[in-house]
Amino acid sequence: MEQDGMEIDRRLVRPPAVAGIFYPGTPKELTATVRFYLSQATEKFSDAKLISPKAIIAPHAGYVYSGLTAAAGYKSLQSRANKITRVVMMGPCHRVGISGLALPSTQAFSSPLGNVPVDTDAAAKIMHLDQVNIYNETHEKDHSLEVHLPFLQTILTRFSIVPLIVGQPAPSDVAEVLNLLWGGEETLILVSSDLSHYRSYEDAQKIDDITREAIEQLDDRALGDQQACGRHAIKGLIQVARDRGLHVTTADVRNSGDTAGAKDKVVGYGSWLFSDSPALVKSHISATVNEEKSFGDTTQETLDRYGEALLVVAAKTIRNSLSKQAPMRINLASFPRELQAHGACFVTLNKNGKLRGCIGSIEAWRPLVTDVAENACKAAFQDTRFDKLSSQELAENDISIHISVLSPKMPMSFSSEEDLITQVRPGLDGLVLVEGKQRGVFLPVVWDALPEPRTFLRQLKRKAGLSEDHWSSSLKVFRFVTRGISSETIPAGADLWQTKSKSE
Repeated sequence: MEQDGMEIDRRLVRPPAVAGIFYPGTPKELTATVRFYLSQATEKFSDAKLISPKAIIAPHAGYVYSGLTAAAGYKSLQSRANKITRVVMMGPCHRVGISGLALPSTQAFSSPLGNVPVDTDAAAKIMHLDQVNIYNETHEKDHSLEVHLPFLQTILTRFSIVPLIVGQPAPSDVAEVLNLLWGGEETLILVSSDLSHYRSYEDAQKIDDITREAIEQLDDRALGDQQACGRHAIKGLIQVARDRGLHVTTADVRNSGDTAGAKDKVVGYGSWLFSDSPALVKSHISATVNEEKSFGDTTQETLDRYGEALLVVAAKTIRNSLSKQAPMRINLASFPRELQAHGACFVTLNKNGKLRGCIGSIEAWRPLVTDVAENACKAAFQDTRFDKLSSQELAENDISIHISVLSPKMPMSFSSEEDLITQVRPGLDGLVLVEGKQRGVFLPVVWDALPEPRTFLRQLKRKAGLSEDHWSSSLKVFRFVTRGISSETIPAGADLWQTKSKSE
């Protein structure tokens, strides 16, 4: 965005507070840095091109720590860069505490890339609310909104902002503000938030996984005080998204231990995209065939090369949890880049051919090898349908492992239950069924036991906690395909429960 010539007068323009600290302080270096992270996001998060979000959640840490995660969300805006002319920004307060939401009195915000005007007409729409006040002091030194400006200035053509620092208002108070400013396709909602703070690497992953699940399920009640510094704004956005029937996609979740920090005390980061289902459906349907083929070919090649190593990771982390009462630490650098790439998987344990545990991820939000390790432990010890796996069971050597790697899930468009049933592909489709906060997932392998589509769907409803004949206009169904590998297919003589992987 071009410099508009406005001088840096604190009465008119809020100057940068963290330029040269959280991000580069010169226009040339800053532009190059932002474009670098956006180019990396293009390679790592290709699904973003299929989504045109109405709202995003993105982190606000220094770029070296959270730049890639932020870019994973911002990348999705490029398809409508010319259409977005107003950004409603909500970020937590770090410096001067407030109870409600605070606007500035300034007319613009400045970054090394120029000045961005404040939309005073939009701000006037919410000034009558009791929870909204003008309070410059909380804006002056806070970084939660400022760090987003260079990304917005690089991607969008010309835009104004409604900058709001959020204290501790009720979610309904935030929702009220968002609804008044919601607008049409010209308006983007941006919520700024980091995730867990100063936890160990393993603890942060567990906490941030809970946060991811809460946001994906639009469950604002599941967001606790220690999960996200921007939780008050997030809760308000979730309420609005739920009321408006928006779909949530996780773009990326990681922490400072994955980027540029030590792993003893890390900060978590995540990006989420909130979009209207019809637009998402249209984009996905047009790309389904090519996406599935690309996923299938690439994933099968990865499993052919590294599948045995993944199986050993799953076995070793289960053994480690039994012997050391702690999950195995994953050293990503020791694994090939294909396994470091984000992937979603289910890990299934069978005992003498019968199910012994199954846990997985629907969204690809962390490295595949990490997802395998975490889900293997959960399948062994946290599947509530079964007792925890014991050392004796491993010693008997009759536990097998199956890893299913999931494609990105595709929303399905249907007018009735009969319409849905005719679209389902037996033997090929895995399904995710969502009704409000209730969700059920069936992997494609379930078709072996339930080969008839109507029965498949009815049992999926039961798994989601619904009645078999349940139907509503708010019901959402997503399909995905998988590629898998089983310990039963690895070379004879490989003792999965004793052999150590050369990759670890």
